[in-house]
Amino acid sequence: MIQPQTLEFLKELEDNNNREWFQANKERYESARENLIEFTVGIITGLHKIDPGVNGDLDAKKCVMRIYRDIRFSKNKTPYKNNFGVSIPASGLKLGGVEYYLHVQPGKSFIAGGYWMPEAEHLKAIRQEIDYNAADLKKTIDDKEFIKLFGEFRKQDQLKTVPRDYTADNENIDLLKLKSFIVSHQVTDKELMNAKSTDLIVNTCSKILPLNVFLKNAIA
Repeated sequence: MIQPQTLEFLKELEDNNNREWFQANKERYESARENLIEFTVGIITGLHKIDPGVNGDLDAKKCVMRIYRDIRFSKNKTPYKNNFGVSIPASGLKLGGVEYYLHVQPGKSFIAGGYWMPEAEHLKAIRQEIDYNAADLKKTIDDKEFIKLFGEFRKQDQLKTVPRDYTADNENIDLLKLKSFIVSHQVTDKELMNAKSTDLIVNTCSKILPLNVFLKNAIA
């Protein structure tokens, strides 16, 4: 589970996002990061059981994303993220692509999955799979339990125009216009600090599994 000290560190970091404070609290950061790594080990083990595509030998340290921000091209010059991100690929070892994702931030944590902003070749393949086989995807995203957990799948960032090679009268144009294919579900601080938090995350990811399978099949 996520320790209270981990969330407290992130709360204070948000209010003191500067190098001096961070260096003075480096041990607290290392302790919080170690908590995330241990937590991620349990999540990987659980995910591998429900989705054999998840590599059970994933290095949890590599799944916990860097807290240091790249500020070179950003107007926001604060040097650190005020959250921990955990990216677990749905297949292989490379981060990104089709994945399960955990975002830990006091009061704003969530579990997510799918494929965020696919590269051009993968986007083309996913659209082709939707055009050929939309029934499988719609069976998943239109399920009442799925909508209750994740909301309306179609209500995410879409192209303003019709994608190349398709027409406006395509019955699945709302899906074909999507730029990303992701879902997310908020989790409370209390849920993360619960002894059964790993089970909660893995169970939620099991509901994301059919979406990830569809996406993986599309780009295979």
